[in-house]
Amino acid sequence: MSTTRKRLFIKTYGCQMNVYDSERMKDVLTPLGYESTDTPDGADLVILNTCHIREKAAEKVYSELGRLRPLKEDKAASGGMTIAVAGCVAQAEGAEIMKRAPVVDLVVGPQTYHKLPELIAKAHRAKGEALDTEFEVEDKFDRLGNDRQVEGYSAFVTVQEGCDKFCTFCVVPYTRGAEWSRPVDQIVAEIRALAAKGIREVTLLGQNVNAFHGAPPAGREDEGVWGLGQLVRHIALIGGIERIRFTTSHPRDMDEDLIQAFADTPKLMPYFHLPVQSGSDTILKAMNRQHTAEDYYAIIERLRAVRPDIAISGDMIVGFPGESDADFEATMELVRRINYAACFSFKYSKRPGTPGASMFNQVDEAVKSERLAALQQLLDAQQIAFNESMIGKTLPVLFEKAGRLEGQLHGRSPYLQSVHVDAPAELLGQIAEVKIESASRNALSGQLVGAKRSAA
Repeated sequence: MSTTRKRLFIKTYGCQMNVYDSERMKDVLTPLGYESTDTPDGADLVILNTCHIREKAAEKVYSELGRLRPLKEDKAASGGMTIAVAGCVAQAEGAEIMKRAPVVDLVVGPQTYHKLPELIAKAHRAKGEALDTEFEVEDKFDRLGNDRQVEGYSAFVTVQEGCDKFCTFCVVPYTRGAEWSRPVDQIVAEIRALAAKGIREVTLLGQNVNAFHGAPPAGREDEGVWGLGQLVRHIALIGGIERIRFTTSHPRDMDEDLIQAFADTPKLMPYFHLPVQSGSDTILKAMNRQHTAEDYYAIIERLRAVRPDIAISGDMIVGFPGESDADFEATMELVRRINYAACFSFKYSKRPGTPGASMFNQVDEAVKSERLAALQQLLDAQQIAFNESMIGKTLPVLFEKAGRLEGQLHGRSPYLQSVHVDAPAELLGQIAEVKIESASRNALSGQLVGAKRSAA
C-alpha cells in the first residue's frame, strides 16, 4: 500500500448508480494513497464521472475540461494533475474525447473503472493511450471487493446493470450494455460488510432493478435464478439493516412476487419509483415502452391493494416526437389519476444514436416548455399535498446527519422525505418516532414523540 498521500477530486453527474460508481472508484484508489478533496484545485487526480442522459451532456463535459485546463497547467510544476473522464459519456464517446481534449489523460467506461490503478499507471507511461471502455461487468464486481469507505447510515448497492428494453429516447443500452445481475451471495456479502460499518438503510440499484435475475445463494442452486422480491426478503434477514429501497424499475418487469414483497417485508419501505414517461398509448408505443397506460394503472392498483400506505413516484417526458395536444392531455390525466408523491419531469431531448433523434414530427421547443410548465405545476401541487398529508402523523425517521440549525438533526421518513427535528446527537444512526407538525414542498419538520418542548 502506498504511503504517499495524494489528493483525489471526483465530480459526479447523473443518477444514483453514478454516485455508487464514484464511491467505488474512491475505494480502488485508496490503496494508491489517494484521499478525497472537495475541490479540484491542487488535486493530483480529477475524475469526471459523467452521465449521457440529458441534452448536451458531452458539451458540458468539455466545458468542465476547459475549466480544469489552467488548474492542470498550474500543477505541472509540482507533480502534475491527472484528468480522467469516466461514466456513460466516456463509454459513448471515449475515442472522441481523447482526440478532442488533450487535457484528458485517461478515459474509463462504467464497466472498467476497477482498472483505474492500471490505467493511471499506463497514462503516466504513455499519455493518450489510456482508454478502456470494454464491457466486463462480472470481472468488475469480483475485483471491487467489499471494503467500502462509507459515511452516514445509508448506502447504495448496485445489484443489476444494463438494459435490454431499447426505449427509443434512451442511450442506456448503448452505454451500460445488456442486462446483467450480480449473484445473490456477492450482494449479501457487500451488504453485510456495510451493516458492520453502521449502515442501517440500503438502496438497491439497477438501470432496470426489477429485472434482477441473480444466481441463488450457495447450496440453493436447485431454486434457479432469484428475482428481486426474493433478494429483498433475503436482505431483510441481515442484522443491522432496518430499511430497504430499490430503484429504478420498469413496468414490464413487475411481477407478483415483487408486489407481494411490499406486503410481507416490513423493512421494504412503502415508496416506489416506477417511471411511465407518458400517459398516451400512442406515445408509449413510439417510445417502445412495451406497456400501455392501463398496464401501468393495473400495477399501481395492485401495489395499493397490498400496501395501502405506499407512495408512488415516477418519471415523465413531454414533447416526444409526434406528441399531440391529446397525447399530452392523456399524460395529465394519468398524473391526476395516479396522484404522485413526487415525480421527475423533463422535456424530450435528442440523444445521438437513438431512434427518437431521427423521428419526424419533432415537437417545437416552445410547445415543450409550455407543456412542461403545466405538468410541473400539477406535480408540484401533488407533492405539496402529499407532504401536507403527513401533518399530525407519527413517522419513523432515520436520523442521518446534523441539521443546519444548532441542536437539529436531519433524517428521512419511510417516504424518502427530508425531516428536520430538534434532537440529541445520540440519535444519529437511529430510527425514532417523530410527530410531523409542518410541511413544505421539499421537507417536513416535527417533534420527537415523548420529547418535552423547551420554554419559549
